[in-house]
Amino acid sequence: MKKVLSVRVRYGETDKMGIVHHSNYLRYLEMARIEWLRNLGMSYAKMELESVILPVVNTTLSFKSPSYFDDVLEVKIKLVKEPTSKLEFEYEIYNQDKKQVCTGTTCLAFLDANSMRPIRCPQNISVRLKEEL
Repeated sequence: MKKVLSVRVRYGETDKMGIVHHSNYLRYLEMARIEWLRNLGMSYAKMELESVILPVVNTTLSFKSPSYFDDVLEVKIKLVKEPTSKLEFEYEIYNQDKKQVCTGTTCLAFLDANSMRPIRCPQNISVRLKEEL
């Protein structure tokens, strides 16, 4: 797995117990995906301009240990298999003490932004993504 994102937990991301609210982990995964694409020389914003969108169609999260305000989290991401009409990722999140706090998966579908219909992964994207397997 590649480390692609370090994020410091902000106060507003915690709940009344002082623990990172579970919904924020989905944001961390999204931030990692966007940074992962950027590191490959691809821009999600540019894909959208080319009428390709990637909505999340499935996700899982498994919490191992709590995270707290001001923790520094490392989000690691891995492309699971060759892209088709969807992209599948696995994630691991660790705190500054290298303790695993969360694992997760996401599945995103390639859609044509105009028709909102599924499409196969565009060739120019597929070539770059296959190099990451």
